[in-house]
Amino acid sequence: MLATALTAIAGPAFAADKVTFQLDWLPGGDKAPIYVCIDQGFCKDAGLDVEIASGRGSTDAISRLAAGSSDIGVSDIGALMAARAQEKVGVTAVLSVFNKGPHAFYTVKGDGFDAVADVKGKKIATSAFTSSNVFLPLVLKDAGISPDDVTVINAEPGALGPMLMTGQVDGIIAWMTDLTRYTNQGTEAGKEIQALPWSAAGLNLYSASLIANDSFLKDRPDVARRFVAAFKKSIEFAHENPEAASKSVTNLVAELESENVQGSLNDALALIYNDVTEKDGLGVFEPGRLAETWARVAAAQGIDPASYDAESTVSREMIASK
Repeated sequence: MLATALTAIAGPAFAADKVTFQLDWLPGGDKAPIYVCIDQGFCKDAGLDVEIASGRGSTDAISRLAAGSSDIGVSDIGALMAARAQEKVGVTAVLSVFNKGPHAFYTVKGDGFDAVADVKGKKIATSAFTSSNVFLPLVLKDAGISPDDVTVINAEPGALGPMLMTGQVDGIIAWMTDLTRYTNQGTEAGKEIQALPWSAAGLNLYSASLIANDSFLKDRPDVARRFVAAFKKSIEFAHENPEAASKSVTNLVAELESENVQGSLNDALALIYNDVTEKDGLGVFEPGRLAETWARVAAAQGIDPASYDAESTVSREMIASK
């Protein structure tokens, strides 16, 4: 009887806390940390039972988190800023993941499109729903180029690579997380593909971030804190062990090919670990860069920048500065 009573008391104390993690897009190498957290046991060690919810873009992810159907997840912080400024959604960013924007032109090396400023007079293909389209006018303005001087056409995401390889367009708009994929496609087509990141042309942004439902942060702060710590540990593991991290993704998403996953992960890591990380630390929201991100988002979406305080987007309670 005593043993039974002790078991009854001890059981609930060791029950893992359930957390629903919201993806902003399809599974892949760029989403490796959450799969690492589960597969490598970091989430379990933190006393967490994590379920992953699929997503269809940053806006969808933010909506699901705001509605409370998910607790914490990944989304573009620019989309979150706009949503908070316009709709006052109850979602807050707690950890920076990509401290540089992923947006870029991809071109064929040697075709006369070797810098962002070379886009004048060129024909560009983009997918209809990428957030890069929002920032394109700012990139053109920074380069002193009128939008009328660039031909932009919409295409299905899967058609972008073939259109570039076959010369149907001079360049495509895609994320730096696709660098390996397009480079490999170019090799198969006998072409050398190069990426022209917009961050190198002055578009300084925070991008993908760990964001959470405000009620989750308020009502379950210990759970949230343990999750953020486990997720950050998972990012560090992926950085130090990219092959093992890629295997964690394919262990949980069997239909993905390990080579593609590892390529995407390596591409994503360059947006996480770079000169910004060296200066500010992993996961940190530096006030100046955060303010610049909001200034760019406001300009891109026609929002009065004075109508919203960028600092209200983030909570730094769960991360430590470098």
